[in-house]
Amino acid sequence: MIVKSYEINKLNFLKNNFYLFYGENEGFKNQVIKNKLEKRFNTNIFRYEESEILTNKNSFLEKNYTKSFFEDQKLIIISRSTDKIKDVIESIIEKKISDITIVLNSSILDKKSKLRSLFEKGKNTICIPFYADNIKTLNEQISIFFKDKNIPISQETINLLSSRCNGDRQNLKNELDKIENYLKNKTKISRDEIIKITNLAENYSVSELIDNCLAKNQKKTVNILNENNFSIDDCILIVRTLLIKSKRIHEIKKQENLSKNIDSIISSYKPTIFWKDKEIVKQQAILWSEKNIKNLIYEINNIELLIKKNSTNSLNILSDFIITQTN
Repeated sequence: MIVKSYEINKLNFLKNNFYLFYGENEGFKNQVIKNKLEKRFNTNIFRYEESEILTNKNSFLEKNYTKSFFEDQKLIIISRSTDKIKDVIESIIEKKISDITIVLNSSILDKKSKLRSLFEKGKNTICIPFYADNIKTLNEQISIFFKDKNIPISQETINLLSSRCNGDRQNLKNELDKIENYLKNKTKISRDEIIKITNLAENYSVSELIDNCLAKNQKKTVNILNENNFSIDDCILIVRTLLIKSKRIHEIKKQENLSKNIDSIISSYKPTIFWKDKEIVKQQAILWSEKNIKNLIYEINNIELLIKKNSTNSLNILSDFIITQTN
């Protein structure tokens, strides 16, 4: 059954167990998965790449064919889904298994797609296309973000932000996350500050700098610091991004110490770790012990205080600190 994206709020997600979300608007898809589905399942959520399932097809099917009396309803999210997984999903649909909900997240699927056809024609399957957002919908998201924080923002600045997002609210979310990291206890932000923060995405991003730092990739970290035109004004954003990502590693290490598999921890982590980031996050978690990452979090808080006291030399202080962590 086909459901248009504007009809989502009218859809009863309790009535159906099989969903196909396709299209280029990753942000909108992730928003629906989080707000309409994940909240129902708490921690009983399993994430897969299509390739993982195709490699271990029989194991996946056996695990989901049998209903356990001791297991609650579970949500299975399969990323990067294509026609290759159609037969696997079709066999599960035919079994009429009631204790699982499956969401397939696909990119653009043309009209000839067998997977798309299966979900469009099925009576108990939901197919939702997620096309690019227009300027109006992106502007609404931006207005809500700043209104919730009681921070004034001009229409000109709203238009500037939405123009950087290429019609995808995931891109917008990434930009708003940067702004939120920067804001912290601020009650206002200027247009120039926003331009500076979002301009960081045009070269190497702050996120990429921190990911390589925590993965102890010294050469790449030094290259990013040398090649990117970071300024004193960027220091707070950089140090807070380092803090957020360090706390994520700390949480993963705590769960790992409870004898959980690191791959499953990363797959089910909240907020969701995107597929392209999973490998470097795993590398970070392997390289850092729980004790060392806890000490780093403590040091980051001290560094933030230090760079605030020494604003003129803050970039050098922070750069030295970041490079030291790659040893």
